[in-house]
Order: sequence, then structure tokens, then C-alpha cells
Amino acid sequence: MKSATPKVLHHICGRSLVGHVLAAAHELDPKNLVVVVGHAREKVTEHLTGTDPHVRTAVQAEQNGTGHAVRMALEELGGTVDGTVVVVCGDTPLLTGETLKRLATTHQTDGNAVTVLTAEVPDATGYGRIVRDDASGAVTAIVEHKDASDAQRAIREINSGVFAFDGQLLADALGKVRTDNSQGEEYLTDVLGILREAGHRVGASVAGDHREIAGINNRVQLAEARRILNDRLLERAMLAGVTIVDPATTWVDVTVSFEQDAVVHPGTQLHGATRVGEGAEVGPNCRLTDTQVGAGARVDNTVADRAQVGPGASVGPFAYLRPGTRLGPKSKVGTYVETKNSSIGEGTKIPHLSYVGDATIGEYTNIGAASVFVNYDGQDKHHTTVGSHCRTGSDNMFVAPVTVGDGAYTAAGSVITKDVPPGSLAVARGQQRNIEGWVARKRPGSAAAKAAEAASRQGEGED
Repeated sequence: MKSATPKVLHHICGRSLVGHVLAAAHELDPKNLVVVVGHAREKVTEHLTGTDPHVRTAVQAEQNGTGHAVRMALEELGGTVDGTVVVVCGDTPLLTGETLKRLATTHQTDGNAVTVLTAEVPDATGYGRIVRDDASGAVTAIVEHKDASDAQRAIREINSGVFAFDGQLLADALGKVRTDNSQGEEYLTDVLGILREAGHRVGASVAGDHREIAGINNRVQLAEARRILNDRLLERAMLAGVTIVDPATTWVDVTVSFEQDAVVHPGTQLHGATRVGEGAEVGPNCRLTDTQVGAGARVDNTVADRAQVGPGASVGPFAYLRPGTRLGPKSKVGTYVETKNSSIGEGTKIPHLSYVGDATIGEYTNIGAASVFVNYDGQDKHHTTVGSHCRTGSDNMFVAPVTVGDGAYTAAGSVITKDVPPGSLAVARGQQRNIEGWVARKRPGSAAAKAAEAASRQGEGED
């Protein structure tokens, strides 16, 4: 990956690579779930502890092969396990729980000692081929590409590296795996031959989509997997009644949810626990993270992080909803408005060019253009309260802490530093003074002076 981040911790669609694999594994409802960690194990273990408390880790201090890794997992569980043991790779984010369930079911139904998850691929070059018994369909060998005959290379069924084992037989066979190979490692695939020679059946379960078994080894493959997984998520949403106007430019995380008749316009990214309500429209060109969009709301060209948009509310274009923003039903946050840690009541409008931070605004209030809620004194944040049915003028500064009562008005250009009683008009600005002839005296010969002189002559002519 050419990265300081361990491969399995790279993210696509809202989860790490290993996180996607664990999500699929959890669908089996396993009694134990163990992740074998080796390279950069401190980072991987910290990630697992923070995201999946049900996972146990087994340390593979030296990377001595796949068989050795599975042996470390079994030792973490006491050395042997009754029932079925499913082994998956930590870098296969497209693997689904459905495929793992089918693997486990086939394993139990066919009475196999081991069942290999396989896939039929368009081009099997470089992969281990699955050789089967023509009569029974049992797997007789997995032959690596370099060792395969021409007839075997024509086989398109390949080994995925995912297996289901009888736990007791697996533990016994791992003790017989040798290391007399070019790498001096314990290969998990050797277990298949050991069990077959002991008279046990080795079977296979074929994945419905060969792309599920793809491992990630570089950034190109990471991007390809992201595209495939994103398409899968969007298809699921569309089949559930969501309109995705342009799937090619819409990106969602696995944790995003939709209600019926939601509409997502082009250029939109939905992350984390974002939820788009029934009939709501999001986009174009939005990035929403952990944001709730209520039914019938409209969010246009907006960045939102941990915000709540009430039913029927309108946001944007070009708005920024920061954490703690709570917009009431039918409220409006308009063009070039930024909000943070603020509750905005039903029907209230902040139409344009304003900053509202650390505030509570009541119902059906209008905040004038170019208003700033001055919440920071250089050391602490302070709160502003504006009541219901208020009308604040343009270019107002509300210097917190301050309260504007219900039904109050504030004049344009005012700096509000004192509480405004309900129903009052607050005027906090200097008196205007016109100094006549200033331009002619201070800017003689300028374009402004000439224009003023021409206007004066025209006025004299009209008189």
C-alpha cells in the first residue's frame, strides 16, 4: 500500500477493510470471533478495540505462514474448537455474510472435513486452481499456477483463501503441517491434503460473484473495491425506493440509511450514520456526515457534520452545518450561512450571509442578512438566545451572552450587547453625519469629484 497505515485499516465506504470482513463474519453469529494480528498489531488491536468489542485478538509475533496464523487463533481459544471453524482473509472487503452462510451450510450439509470457498473467474492467471473429482465433485487438489499443467491452467475455478473446517480435525492437522517449502512457512492449504489422505472429504462452495473474494494489495485495487461496494449499496437503496439521480457521482457509506422516496442528486457524499428521510432531497454537491435529514427536507450544495435537519426544512445552497446544529421543522438556513451548536426553531429563517454559533432561536423568527452571533471572547464561548417571532435587522452583531425577547426587533447595523425586552426595538449604532463637499476638498480632480460636480449642476438645473 506504500502507507504508514496498515493495509487492513485502510477505509472504503465507511469501514476499514478488516471492519468489512468482520461485519460479514458477524452474520454467522459465531460463538468466538478472533482476529490474528501481526504486522503493526498495536494499531490494528487499538482499532478493533474501538470498533468491535466482541472481537478477540491472537498475536502472531512472527509471520510464519497462514497455517501458523490459524494455529495462533486456536491457541487463543484453548487449542481446539468443537464445531465449524471459518477462516477468512482480513483484506477482502467485498465478501458478504450471505456467501459465508452458504459456505458454512454446504460444509455441514455435505459432511466435509474442510470446505473451500471458490470462484469462477474470467482470467485465472496466477491463482491456485481447484481440481475436482469428476464423479463426486469433491476437491482433490489445489494446484498453484506455476505448478499446473496446461489442462489444469484451463480451469477457471480458483481458491479464495477462505475455508470452513471441522474444528477438531483442523487442530489435529495443523500439528502435522511441515515447513519444508521454499518459504519455510506453515501453509494452511497443506491441511487439505493431510485431511484428504486421512480419508476425509474436501468439498467446495462457489461464490456467486467472483469479485467477492478479491483481496486488496494496492491503492488501485482499493479504489476498484470502493467502486464495486458503492455500486452495491446504491443498487440496494434504489431497489428499496430511493432515487439516485447519478450513481456514478454519488458515494455512500455502509452505515447510511434512507427512507422511501428520498432523492439524492449528483455529486453527493453521505457518510457515517447519515439518514435521509421520506421524500427528502439531498444534493447536488453535498457532503453530509452523521446527519439526520427529516422527511420532505431539501439540502442543496451543503456540508453538514453531526447536524439535524427537521422535516420540511430548507438548507443551502452553500451552507455549512457544523456539529450541534438542530434545525426545526420548515426552518431555513440559506446561502453562505454557517451554524454551530445551535437550535433553530420551527419556521425560523436565516436566509443569507450569516454565522450563528452557540445559540437558541425560537419559532418563526427572521435573522437579517450578514448577522454574526459573536460567541467567543478569546477565551470562552457564550450563548445567545433569540425568542420567537423576532425580526432582526441586517448586519447585526449579537455579542454573547445576550437575550432578545419574543416579538422584539433590532435595527440594521446594530451591535447588540444588552438584553432586548420582548416587543422592543433595539437600536445600537452611531448617528449618521453627512459632511458636504468632502470629496471636492479631499479628492479634487478624481472621478468621484467630477461625478459629484456633474450631479450638483444637474440638480441646480432642475431647480
